[in-house]
Amino acid sequence: MINHDIVIVGGGPAGMAAAVAAYDNGVTDVVILDRDDDLGGILRQCIHNGFGLHKLGQELTGPEYAAVYKAKVEERGITVYKNTMVLDVSQDKVVTATNRDGIMQIQAKAVVLAMGCRERSRGALNTPGTRPAGVFSAGTAQKLINCEGYMVGKKVVILGSGDIGLIMARRMSLEGAKVEAVCEIMPYSGGLTRNIVQCLEDFYIPLYLSTTVAEIHGKKRLEGVTIAQVDENRNVIEETKRYIECDTLLLSVGLIPENELTAQAGIDMDRITSGAIVDENCQTLAEGVFACGNVLHVHDLVDYVSDEAERAGKGAAEYVTKGTNNSEYVNVSAAGGVRYVLPQHIHTQPKEAVSLFMRVGKPYGKVRFTAKCGDTVLASAIRLKAAPGEMEKLVIKTDKFSHITGDITVTLEEM
Repeated sequence: MINHDIVIVGGGPAGMAAAVAAYDNGVTDVVILDRDDDLGGILRQCIHNGFGLHKLGQELTGPEYAAVYKAKVEERGITVYKNTMVLDVSQDKVVTATNRDGIMQIQAKAVVLAMGCRERSRGALNTPGTRPAGVFSAGTAQKLINCEGYMVGKKVVILGSGDIGLIMARRMSLEGAKVEAVCEIMPYSGGLTRNIVQCLEDFYIPLYLSTTVAEIHGKKRLEGVTIAQVDENRNVIEETKRYIECDTLLLSVGLIPENELTAQAGIDMDRITSGAIVDENCQTLAEGVFACGNVLHVHDLVDYVSDEAERAGKGAAEYVTKGTNNSEYVNVSAAGGVRYVLPQHIHTQPKEAVSLFMRVGKPYGKVRFTAKCGDTVLASAIRLKAAPGEMEKLVIKTDKFSHITGDITVTLEEM
């Protein structure tokens, strides 16, 4: 049994930021366990720019953003176990992992879960048709092209308008492929507005809303797909079916937090986010176990992942050095058009202002977000528009906590 103060599971942007924050807040015995051969996580294959504008004040590619935090890890001498797969995390904070040296067990004083997320596959869609080569998740295609140097196809249809799908529409176009269509089953895009403009409109790629891939055609290699419009219940409208010839289908149909370890540990999960239930310091309901980044809820910007991971790392350091916060806490819930809010519970005596993060269930125009305790307004903010693909934030200032006598509800009002 090895002993360490803080164990970070995952060496992507969340894991690195959490490790640096924990170190800078007084706990130097921090280790990172990562299954890849180098730090950086998904950022290593994201060669497009747009990273770091909020957090670092400069526009970087994914590998460049990862390199900034990798340098911070190395400067602090934080131990990193690479090519190491974590098999189990127990509620008493024993981490079991394996690598080429065999099985290892680490007794930690605090654990930070930062495993990221994975893509939803074709199997989750139940799309009719054959199983030919040429059907990829968008992230897999991104890795094959950007990291391995393989071009996946020449005539492409993309299902789903999440940010990865939009970015890959541009990437395929830049590599000389023809992107025939981007289909989105919802009546609105799930990606950032800037990606819709820069990746589709600038390249004259059509986006078909309320449209899905109804059938896949081909034997050894994909030959084409049938697309069709859907009704308000997402059922295919038969008379709208049409065939598109293509050799590649990319699926960008959602991301799922990689929470198998969390579930195995018996940690309480949120049904909407598919991540753990946490407090304002990103501590789960298992004392001393924290979660941050895309394993907690899927983010639209890596800058926000780093901010959240820093809270988790600081919270883990405070837990190790000062013990648990024994003050009472209240629940935070979403209502109305707000789909979910994090954290799901907060202590009534926090040391600093608390940020609430939320997403809406559908696109809105001008709205007001409000956090209330009973009839008392704790925080509010007006947005000119709100969309499911973009995270929103409310800040409850410290002087407002004297007004908290019960649970908090976050709602929106159309203006």
